[in-house]
Amino acid sequence: MAVSQRTMKNYAWATGLRGLLMLLAGLYALIFPGPALTALVIAGGILLIIDSVLGLWSLTFGGGKSGNYWFDVISNVVSLILGVLILLSPLLVTVLTVTFFVYLAAIAAIVVGIMEIWIVIRERESYARIWPVLLSGIFYVLFGIVLALFPLISAEVMMMFGGILLIIFSFGLFGWAWRLWQRAKDVQS
Repeated sequence: MAVSQRTMKNYAWATGLRGLLMLLAGLYALIFPGPALTALVIAGGILLIIDSVLGLWSLTFGGGKSGNYWFDVISNVVSLILGVLILLSPLLVTVLTVTFFVYLAAIAAIVVGIMEIWIVIRERESYARIWPVLLSGIFYVLFGIVLALFPLISAEVMMMFGGILLIIFSFGLFGWAWRLWQRAKDVQS
């Protein structure tokens, strides 16, 4: 199926716009990581409210009944309350949410590091060299400790890394948009 020149140009514009939005979000996350975290949590709160309202509407008027009707009602109401609480106090919720997830990452890193160290020591005869795996395990444990000691700073640094990745991906989208635009010109010829 052939794609028209107009459709190709629309794809190119949409891809370029997506790249621009990604670039702006990446720059914002890189320059203002704390407010970017708060904005991300607020967006999550808005999504919780929208999803729970649509879920309740579906259960009430849309015929979206399942075998777990009361569970669905309760989960949607809890999501609605959580979304409203996020919007009422986004800074507090950001600190609590970010701290919680950073602690989860810290615990995971420490557990993985300890497991690597334990396994490489226990089965050292299976390895030609144990020091790379041993070092990896030590670095995992140290990384987990740093995350646990400085959760908010760690979250901001991770947000900055995320911003850098967004910026890199935006250039990929700009390249893709350019190729689509060039392909649209070729269709015209």
